[in-house]
Amino acid sequence: MQDEAYDIRIGRDGTWYYHGSPIRRLPLVKLFATVLRRDAAGDYWLITPAERGRITVDDAPFVAVAVEAAGKGEDQVLTFRTNLDHVREAGPEHPIRVTFAPDTGEPSPYIRIAEGLDALLSRPVFYELAEIAVSHDGRMGVWSHRTFFPLDQA
Repeated sequence: MQDEAYDIRIGRDGTWYYHGSPIRRLPLVKLFATVLRRDAAGDYWLITPAERGRITVDDAPFVAVAVEAAGKGEDQVLTFRTNLDHVREAGPEHPIRVTFAPDTGEPSPYIRIAEGLDALLSRPVFYELAEIAVSHDGRMGVWSHRTFFPLDQA
C-alpha cells in the first residue's frame, strides 16, 4: 500500500475542499467519510484497500448540526446528527467533551462519532445543550445514557 498526501482539507465548518475548492457533491463527501481514519499521531487519512492518503483537518472532521433530547434527568438521551448524517447517542461510547482556548476561554465542544473521529458541536447545538444543562457535583453539564458530561471549565 502506498502512502500519499492528498490535497484535501476539511474546514472547521465541516466543508471538504479539494485543491482549495469546496467539494459540492454530498454523496462523494459521504463516501470519502466512510474511509476516513485517524492514527495514533493524530494524522487523518483516507484509506482504501489500494492506497492511503493523508488529508488536513482544521479542527474536527464532522460538525454536529442537530441534537434531540428525550427523557429527563439521568435517564435523558441526547441524539446528535452531523453534517454528513451520522446519528449518535451521547454516552460512554460517544462521549461529549469541551475544550477551552487558553487565551480567550472560548469553548470548543465535541462528540465522539467513531474511533478517533469527533464532531464539533455547532454553536446552535451547544446553546441547546447549555439551555438544558443541570448542576451535578458542582459542575454544569448534561446527562445522556446515565453519564454526566460537564460543559463548563473545571
